[in-house]
Amino acid sequence: MSARRAWVGDLVRDGGGRRAIVTDVRATCVWVLRPPTGGGPHRETDDPDSLEILTRSEARDTP
Repeated sequence: MSARRAWVGDLVRDGGGRRAIVTDVRATCVWVLRPPTGGGPHRETDDPDSLEILTRSEARDTP
């Protein structure tokens, strides 16, 4: 579990061990994930605490 919740642009690993990019957060209760490379189907989670943040979005790291 991450100390802070994942947000749009972050690279994460879900509870099943799959890596993904957070592409959207809907109504602050549904996180939309896509595979980090290639395309593929999007998936959703309503349990952001299950997402392990691997890399924060560069846009959020820049002051």
